[in-house]
Amino acid sequence: MDGGAPGPEAGRTSGGTAGGTGGSTAGNTAAGAAGTTGRGAGFNLALATWTFAINFWAWNLVGPLSAAYARDLRLSPFQTSMLVAIPVLVGSVGRIPVGALTDRYGGRLMFAAVSFLSILPVLYVAFFGSSYGSMLFGGFVLGIAGTAFAIGIPFCNAWYDRSRRGFATGVFGAGMGGTALSAFFTPRLADGIGRVPAHLVIAAALAATGVLVLLAARDAPGWRPSSDPVLPRLRDALRIRTTWSTSLLYALAFGGFVAFSTYLPTYLKNVYDFDAIDAGMRAAGFSLAAVVARPLGGVLSDRIGPRTVLMVSFGLAAVMALVVSLEPAPELGAGLSFVLLAFALGLGTGGVFALIGQQVPQEKVGSVTGLVGAAGGLGGYFPPLLMGAVYGASGSYFVGLLLLACAALAALLFTALAFRPRPAGRTRAPDAGDRRASSDGARRR
Repeated sequence: MDGGAPGPEAGRTSGGTAGGTGGSTAGNTAAGAAGTTGRGAGFNLALATWTFAINFWAWNLVGPLSAAYARDLRLSPFQTSMLVAIPVLVGSVGRIPVGALTDRYGGRLMFAAVSFLSILPVLYVAFFGSSYGSMLFGGFVLGIAGTAFAIGIPFCNAWYDRSRRGFATGVFGAGMGGTALSAFFTPRLADGIGRVPAHLVIAAALAATGVLVLLAARDAPGWRPSSDPVLPRLRDALRIRTTWSTSLLYALAFGGFVAFSTYLPTYLKNVYDFDAIDAGMRAAGFSLAAVVARPLGGVLSDRIGPRTVLMVSFGLAAVMALVVSLEPAPELGAGLSFVLLAFALGLGTGGVFALIGQQVPQEKVGSVTGLVGAAGGLGGYFPPLLMGAVYGASGSYFVGLLLLACAALAALLFTALAFRPRPAGRTRAPDAGDRRASSDGARRR
């Protein structure tokens, strides 16, 4: 297995890890008890993936209808991109406290809470989204649904031992296919039964999912709530080297996926003049390719190492971004190019969280996941704004796609250098930040 960072055995000592620990005694107990895949793991993984998908559908309600909103509200390209991007902002930043709260209250309660809370902005957009200002506010609050990601990673990690966490987080990550569900079904529902009833369908799905989680889901037998205050745990997570490196990589991999899955209907309308339903169908295909690739990235990371997976991901993404920038012919040319781009980004998202599962102790996964997830979401917030501004100024997306290709090449280089394999027998000594995180946690105990 590749990777220059510490492998699965790092972090199994009682006092700390190469990734930094600290945390409560209960948290350390949880980490040890979570070392074996528990009975019921498959069911809870499937339920977590479903919950993630439904919440992501709600999170991406605005994007598939962006062309209709732009027409009805007479929005400029930049205003449209802002409308599409605003749920991503809250869904990103909100992952930080939600990840930390999951360490304390567990995935079962947090999944139910987020599902129920997300009903409110869905209904608000349905009944009060009649102006640009009200839609911005509705999209802002709709970001709550996007925080579900930060719940599922620690929830699923706790059910599986380290050797299978790439698989677990990859399968859970396939729940980002909720964006594909939204891209495919939302415009069809809005066209068939009306915009308000379409939103009511999503609200009902969220309510049913929240009830199902409360009744059927359970936290892993070895999981114990962390008793540490939230802010010190976040501070400790920020001192872990893995947090920063994976945040950078996830900002590109997941951020690129989110940016395209939300903005692609607008892109296809502007470049190829597709209507909302046709653009939504193609955006769903893009999301589906990434959804298939994400668990594959996790499984391959368990087998050949996340470093190799990430390098392939970013290399392919750079090539396909350049191809897409040339505006190939619709259908086969553009379709295949976008599918390969989505596949590359999906591989990368699976590889990043396989890396976290290998290097971060279980009691820290929620906090680290919240921070890394926030970076990924923020990575998806800015590109639509940039694309909208570039298109408004030049009538072309070439510059924006060229920047994506350059960023992917930079990420490839960073991955190759930061995670170089070490000679057998050599391990990395904890860096200063790791030692501080470990000693601070020990003092709190």
